[in-house]
Amino acid sequence: MGGRNIDLSGKIALVTGGSRGLGKAIALAMAEKNANVIICGRKQENLNKAQDEFKKQGLDVMAEVAHAGKSDQLTALFKSIDERFGKLDILVNNVGTNVLTPLVAEADEGLWDKLMETNLKSAFLASSQAYRLMKKAGGGKIINISSIAARKASRGMGVYCIAKAGLEMLTRVLAIELASDHINVNAVAPGVVRTQFSQPFWSDENLLKELTKSIPMGRIAETGDVVGAVLFLASDLSDFITGEIITVDGGSMA
Repeated sequence: MGGRNIDLSGKIALVTGGSRGLGKAIALAMAEKNANVIICGRKQENLNKAQDEFKKQGLDVMAEVAHAGKSDQLTALFKSIDERFGKLDILVNNVGTNVLTPLVAEADEGLWDKLMETNLKSAFLASSQAYRLMKKAGGGKIINISSIAARKASRGMGVYCIAKAGLEMLTRVLAIELASDHINVNAVAPGVVRTQFSQPFWSDENLLKELTKSIPMGRIAETGDVVGAVLFLASDLSDFITGEIITVDGGSMA
């Protein structure tokens, strides 16, 4: 690779849902690679906590309260990014939520709307806003956090599966639409990752054993496994890759 390494110096990066879990790990890794990082989330206290953790490691991140599924809140967020930095180079659409649902055919409409808003609409809204700033900067990288649930129907997770499948098609459509503006759009699709979000799956020993049986590498993902793929897609190492979904699942979908 001719000594090429991942350096995000001078890059402005926004991570939605960046105050905890996988989003926080991604934001931290990008800040360590010298990016100017902005995180957003719905709760000020979570953002403050994350900011304090970053500060302890000598890293400064900008944190703003914004619900990624609400266009007015995103407009305000992107306005302040534009005012402070004048551009955006990297967007990580990380925000997502899952609620175990009964049959999709019996799911409550409000729950459907909530899961679609958080997992799919948020990425559409944030990408639309990012597009304007990236176009101005002459290019950029959009990275969506999907899930292997997008490609495998799972009981109890039906609405989430459908939303993530939509997110993967959004990734491909944006990739072809924005290529002429030098904006790469890709996604990372992990299996179960050890975060608070998926705690019900891995905190139960029997469930974890069952789960691990289907993973050739014999373990679930740690946040670092997913962060590596995101950093690659955010860097110039992936300049000719767009419309791609990188699966990070220890071989379970192979």
